[in-house]
Amino acid sequence: MGSETVIVDEVPFSPKITVTKPLSLLGYGITDIEIHFLQIKHNAIGIYLEKEIIQHLRDWKGKKGSELAEDDLFFDAIVSAPVDKYIRIVTIKEIKGSQYGVQLESAVRDRLAAVDKYEEEEEEALEKASEFFQSKFFKKGSVISFYLPAASRTAEISFQTEGKEEAKIKVENPNVTEMIQKWYLGGTRSVSPSTVKSLADNLGEILAQ
Repeated sequence: MGSETVIVDEVPFSPKITVTKPLSLLGYGITDIEIHFLQIKHNAIGIYLEKEIIQHLRDWKGKKGSELAEDDLFFDAIVSAPVDKYIRIVTIKEIKGSQYGVQLESAVRDRLAAVDKYEEEEEEALEKASEFFQSKFFKKGSVISFYLPAASRTAEISFQTEGKEEAKIKVENPNVTEMIQKWYLGGTRSVSPSTVKSLADNLGEILAQ
């Protein structure tokens, strides 16, 4: 990864950002949806991580990106690594916020139910996150971000669109926070295979050094 801006479907991603610590762009890609047999590009995604994440991935040293992309345990290690993470999602195709909220709720609930962690507390936290998006409208260029600080196992969600003030919410349920990460960083179960491949390739390169 160089120090140049990365362009994902005309959307620029800075190579580094600082929330409370410097984070590096280590993965990027798109999500798409199928409408009437056409693949429509939906969002561009940038994954920012602390470089220290490499210390938690030493077991995979020497593996190629193509191998890592198929290894869900590798992505589980990324999710559980005690480092700050930041997921930046930029709208390519405009949709209602309620549609995104339903996608989020459904994806996270299914993942929680699969590991028998969907209790009342998780349901409440997930509903709160979904409701945050209900009244929003995702114009092209709108930005959703998930900031996942290592210290607290929470997720700070923000939404920005042209002409409106930034809106924020905090999800404090660690199980919901984990599955939001896995929605985007869940290896073969991720909503964005292109992001997973990019992350595997870039981390594989760093691990080979």
